[in-house]
Amino acid sequence: MTDIFGSFQSLGIESGTLLMFVMLLGLLVSGIPLAFVTLLVALVFALGWFGPMVVPLITSRVYTFVSSFVFVSVPMFVLMAAILDRSGIARDLFDAMKLLGGRLRGGVAIQTIVVAVILAAMSGIIGGEVVLLGLVALPQMLRLGYDKKLAIGVVCAGGALGTMVPPSIVLIIYGLTANVSVGDLFTAAFIPGLMLASFYVAYVLIRAYLNPAIAPIPDEEPVSIGEKLRLLKGLFLPLLVVAGVLGSIYGGVASITEASAVGVAGVLVSTILRGEFSLGLLKGAALQTLQTVGMIVWIGIGASALVGVFNLMGGIKFVSALITGISDDPTIILLFMMLILFVLGMFLDWVGIALLTMPIFVPIITQLGYDPVWFGVLFCMNMQVSFLSPPFGPAAFYLKSVAPPDISLGTIFRSLLPFIAMQMLALAILIAAPWITGR
Repeated sequence: MTDIFGSFQSLGIESGTLLMFVMLLGLLVSGIPLAFVTLLVALVFALGWFGPMVVPLITSRVYTFVSSFVFVSVPMFVLMAAILDRSGIARDLFDAMKLLGGRLRGGVAIQTIVVAVILAAMSGIIGGEVVLLGLVALPQMLRLGYDKKLAIGVVCAGGALGTMVPPSIVLIIYGLTANVSVGDLFTAAFIPGLMLASFYVAYVLIRAYLNPAIAPIPDEEPVSIGEKLRLLKGLFLPLLVVAGVLGSIYGGVASITEASAVGVAGVLVSTILRGEFSLGLLKGAALQTLQTVGMIVWIGIGASALVGVFNLMGGIKFVSALITGISDDPTIILLFMMLILFVLGMFLDWVGIALLTMPIFVPIITQLGYDPVWFGVLFCMNMQVSFLSPPFGPAAFYLKSVAPPDISLGTIFRSLLPFIAMQMLALAILIAAPWITGR
């Protein structure tokens, strides 16, 4: 029995790492979900390398991940997004932002981006945002004669801002994995998130004024004072929720977890005041939350187990030595990490990427003298690209699920290319000017 369980050790860490990578890739290509793939590979290598005595060590590592108090904020923010998805708050918010767009060329696209930022600051996830904007903003832009590719790009890229704008769930998971303050991450990511949104606004304005045909000014009647007041009411509750969540965090009144509970309470009160609350709405939001968070937890369990086994094998030290051996220049090593994250983002879910790579990358970053909080912002900006990039960019698939039938997946991905370029520009700026994050 000992010979069977110790058979993998004879491979050595180099061959063992290669075999682990091949097994992961082969199982993922077969269509098995990432969470089950990582768990299976972790179990195979735990038994094959060490024997059954190591299994309790794996379970203790998994428990450490799922028992974190900060992790409670994840289902809270997902629940906020699920309730928003089922209420009319987003639609009224979009209508209220007409006052901002006015007679500005490209105004509807700009108001879509602003609404996306507000929704991101309310929930912190991207799926619901892209779907909401796809249902509310895309039809209006197409009806007004906007260029199809511009409208699609604004909806997908704007919806993906939930990755960068606090309270981003990506930042929370990174903070848990890298063992850094989530509050510091939120503070550091705030300006870069707004910077990226401003890039989108500038792009819309430049294109609209260079070619007025792609973003016609809507021919609408002047809005009366009474109608303006009615529309402004649609802004009040969402901004109050944002102020409650972010204000309690930045003001030091509440922790991230407590602020997430404040957000859920705020959204629930908003639906009650709007007369939209029902047990059916709450049940549907709760089931959607269970489904989303269940996926995140299972991926977290699998990735934690796999990284734990790989660490016991000495794999993390081996990979760290490989990465740091690429160059003596810290910037080259950092860019290589960004390239790895970019390639992984084309094929894997961001949760899996964070949990699989950060235990290796963050110690290297610290060793090189970089700030792990700043690196967390770089990671989130990199994941922005992964949400849009083919072949598996989730934002494109979210939009496709609600887009008109004549809009193909290929059209969506082609529409996203300028926005991917802007995300890469923002990433380059953050690398060249870390002070933007305040670090």
